[in-house]
Amino acid sequence: MSKTLLWFRNDLRIHDNEALRLASGDSEILPVYCFDPRHFAETSFGFQKTGPYRAQFLIESVIDLRNNLQEIGADLIVRKGKPEEILPALATEHDVDTIYAHKEVTGEELQVENNLEKNADATIEWCWGATLYHPDDIPYDFDSIPKVFTNFRKRVEKKSSVRHLQLQPEHVTMIQGVKPGEIPSCPELGVEPQSIDDRAVLDFKGGETEALRRLQNYFWERDQLKSYKFTRNRLLGADYSSKFSPWLANGSLSPRKIFREVKKYEEERKKNVSTYWMIFELIWRDYFRYSAGKHGDRIFSAGGIQNKDREWSTDREQFQKWAHGETGIPFIDANMREINETGYMSNRGRQNVASFLAQNLNIDWRMGAEYFESLLIDYDVCSNYGNWMYNSTVGQDPRNRYFNIINQAEKYDSGGDYIRHWLPELKNIPDEKIHEPHKLSGQEQQGLGLEIGKDYSEPMIDLDKSYEEIRARGS
Repeated sequence: MSKTLLWFRNDLRIHDNEALRLASGDSEILPVYCFDPRHFAETSFGFQKTGPYRAQFLIESVIDLRNNLQEIGADLIVRKGKPEEILPALATEHDVDTIYAHKEVTGEELQVENNLEKNADATIEWCWGATLYHPDDIPYDFDSIPKVFTNFRKRVEKKSSVRHLQLQPEHVTMIQGVKPGEIPSCPELGVEPQSIDDRAVLDFKGGETEALRRLQNYFWERDQLKSYKFTRNRLLGADYSSKFSPWLANGSLSPRKIFREVKKYEEERKKNVSTYWMIFELIWRDYFRYSAGKHGDRIFSAGGIQNKDREWSTDREQFQKWAHGETGIPFIDANMREINETGYMSNRGRQNVASFLAQNLNIDWRMGAEYFESLLIDYDVCSNYGNWMYNSTVGQDPRNRYFNIINQAEKYDSGGDYIRHWLPELKNIPDEKIHEPHKLSGQEQQGLGLEIGKDYSEPMIDLDKSYEEIRARGS
């Protein structure tokens, strides 16, 4: 019987896992996960690359993967170190013929893959499992991915089909005599643990088991899919959106699994614009990944994929006000308080805080992207940098787009409930002033027991003036 090594990366599941299916065919298998110390180092702007929320979510996901592998007769070998050094050594020690793993598309990950290929004596077979549509099935190669999402979506929907789920093995044969290794804690990874605020929209727990439970709950038990398109921009509560993104990000949940469940829902309950919109959002996720594969390290450059020549500020004082939720603009501050206390923020919030940092403050968007990288439990390199470029006018949208923050706040938090949830110092402010508390008169402030500039910040900029500056910059 041949021997294979299965390297788990951002595919921490046993359902719909091509690498697992191939590795476990007629072979003894050695499943391995490496905690790479580079993932816990500092980013270029000095943030911790993997902060406490994402680190804890990852640890929980790895624990769950080990449990699920044990259910089918295997175990997860856990090591701390560089995969390109650990995997070849394990392969040599245990006479492994082939290493199976899922491919990535961005620079750091590709460099690890290249180094692994140089160091390993075993054959390496690369699989693909991160997207809804397989790259062999879309009418593009990486170099020809369109500049505009709509063009990509329409042609993919017309020309491509989603593959069926990979069969999940009922039993696998494990290579014996390998010490499984301990799964490290946050402190052992150099990360200071931080508890999640109980005001969080959902008690996120890492792992495939929780991912599938959330899928079942959102679609079938709470029956929220039927109204997804119309609730997805809300800010408070567990069910305004699916919240699948954390599990998608580290591969605890397959996008094809979601797709098949949508199709089942359409057959058994209801097919409408909301069921389509769930798939629409998965296609957006595909687009960012394929676009990252096309553009390479340009997605990390100041000018983005447009190579735009723009002078960015790196003013640390202004950045810290944004990061700490002390801008004096409640809609921005509430969203930043949420991400700081929970590791999560709504998509609507992300768009607004990104636009404010890059457009209103003209601060290098990559500082914001790295800050999100550190904090978000659903951090995915392609989606994160794709969205930040998009909202900073250096990405897929060529327009000089920006958000009117107050209009957005009034539209999506008209009564101020979200602001009061995260900014309790503003809890007594009436609805008509909640989005611009600095406009309260001194007498009104006194009557409310609030002093702007002391109990809550003055606005750090004049928004209207900043919009004029944005428009003057042009595209």
